[in-house]
Amino acid sequence: MLVLLPPSEGKAAGASGPPLDLGALSLPGLTAAREAVLEEVVALCSADEDKAREVLGLSEGLRGEVARNAALRTAPTLPAGEVYTGVLYDALDLASLDAAARERAERWLLVFSGLWGAVRITDPIPSYRCSGGVKLPGLGPLGRFWREPLAAVLPEAAGDGPVLDLRSAAYGAMWKPVGDLAGRTATVRVLQSRIVGGVEKRSVVSHFNKATKGRIVRALLRAGAEPEGPAELAEALRGLGYAVECEPPAKRGTPWRLDVVVTDL
Repeated sequence: MLVLLPPSEGKAAGASGPPLDLGALSLPGLTAAREAVLEEVVALCSADEDKAREVLGLSEGLRGEVARNAALRTAPTLPAGEVYTGVLYDALDLASLDAAARERAERWLLVFSGLWGAVRITDPIPSYRCSGGVKLPGLGPLGRFWREPLAAVLPEAAGDGPVLDLRSAAYGAMWKPVGDLAGRTATVRVLQSRIVGGVEKRSVVSHFNKATKGRIVRALLRAGAEPEGPAELAEALRGLGYAVECEPPAKRGTPWRLDVVVTDL
């Protein structure tokens, strides 16, 4: 199984690993594209700080992130699974997984990134700021830039198993599975259910969405679930205590949709 995750805006500080080595990252077919994005981000952040903040969508309070980006080539690294923080990653809590679940995480999890395309949780990367929604002056929108490189490498990474797609919209735009692979892919929507005036109301709430997705992945990793496809994945989640509504694709070559309904955190 392949699990597609969004990154987090916040990144861990205090890395002490070796400097970035693009050749050491997984999915080597992305190396040339990674180099192109890295080169432009470093050049942008080494020149005009105000322009860099505007392009990257950084507030005045995040001005220091521009200098951090300018030093990416020599900055110390951490495994990606330790770099990404935030609600989803807090709920996933990779550090507390047992050895078997951790081994599955290293095989299953793929974190999308505006800067790196996609990385495994073991890949050594520095802290950075460059979201998937950024439009660079030279390369253009990163969501569009990454489509071709990712389409060349991700089908092989997915293999013959199911794909659980937990990405947000900006990262979903970077790669969309097609053909048979799309039919083995399940996208997840987390809905909060509330009773208002005796009537059930459902809504998408960011915090519920991120926390629940992290918990879903953690539960699957700990259980060692090996579903053959999206329908079996939905059953596995039900077996783990989640309320899941499963909707097969309306037409061939499109993903399944799984709605996970929650009432509280």
